[in-house]
Amino acid sequence: MSNVKSSIGLSGVTLALSLMAGVANAGENQWLYAKGTDTRPEGSFEFKFSDIMKVGKGSGDYTSHDFRPEIEYGITDKLSISAELVFFDHNYSVNDIENEPVSDTQGGIGSRYNKTTFAGYEVALKYNILSPYKDFIGLSAGVAFEHRDNYRLDGAEIDQDSITTTLYFQKDFLDDTLIFVVNPKAEFERRKSGGVLEEEISLELMAAVSYRFMPKWTAGLEYRSQSDYLSVQERAEAGTADFDEHGFERGRQRSSFDLTDMRLGTRFQSGQYLGPTIHYAEKRWWATAGVLWQFQGGGGFSKGGKNFDEHEKYHAGFSVGYEFE
Repeated sequence: MSNVKSSIGLSGVTLALSLMAGVANAGENQWLYAKGTDTRPEGSFEFKFSDIMKVGKGSGDYTSHDFRPEIEYGITDKLSISAELVFFDHNYSVNDIENEPVSDTQGGIGSRYNKTTFAGYEVALKYNILSPYKDFIGLSAGVAFEHRDNYRLDGAEIDQDSITTTLYFQKDFLDDTLIFVVNPKAEFERRKSGGVLEEEISLELMAAVSYRFMPKWTAGLEYRSQSDYLSVQERAEAGTADFDEHGFERGRQRSSFDLTDMRLGTRFQSGQYLGPTIHYAEKRWWATAGVLWQFQGGGGFSKGGKNFDEHEKYHAGFSVGYEFE
């Protein structure tokens, strides 16, 4: 696997996307998570590759990589479609038994989990409603379907399908050199593992600003907040002290996104991040790097005012893109 990781790392030296007259667009992924309103021009393609490394679980050592090669195509000037593959690389050994699910998956305290997997795929649509270059504010809407065979947190085998909806707001100032974006996002996940069924509603908010301080170079600041509302059903435990007659956890209001039963239950965890980004662009390619530190979190396995079961100490990553006309 070391050769695979080396190849992936070397691809980070390559860069990519469209930058006209040296002016960067927010659609070029100027941040790790936040995005602008831009869609692809009709008939054009763009290849992207990203790697976000997540480090630290509050005990022992933990490192995971989320590798995503992606292709995006402009169906019309306002509508883009994209498809990406998802690869996970996990290497960890935590030393707190309460740090689940990673402590269970590694095989107990003193053991280590080290594995790279093809984890799934995602298909997405993005439609531009208002242009930040022509209207008072830019607005786009996106919807995506994702399937995963491995869990992001620990690499364990799962069967997960999710639908994601995202709004993209963008406001430009100073001849498009100063850009603000806000992305509210909702993800509806249904996950099966063994005899356990989990339904989860994840709410996420990304907000970011960037400033082009010299030709081709942009510096940014990014904020990310993520929380989930989780319902766990274990039919084998139905009627026990911790589970009701239907197998749901007692004392926790469950979430549901069935068409006839939409509800937001008890919040399971939350985490907030903040950090800088740097972006460089040429006419047909771009590259972005950044790091976000968790400064506040709660719920689940938490220490020192930070959450460490769903979240990590910090996220560091890069993305590159290349435009094909």
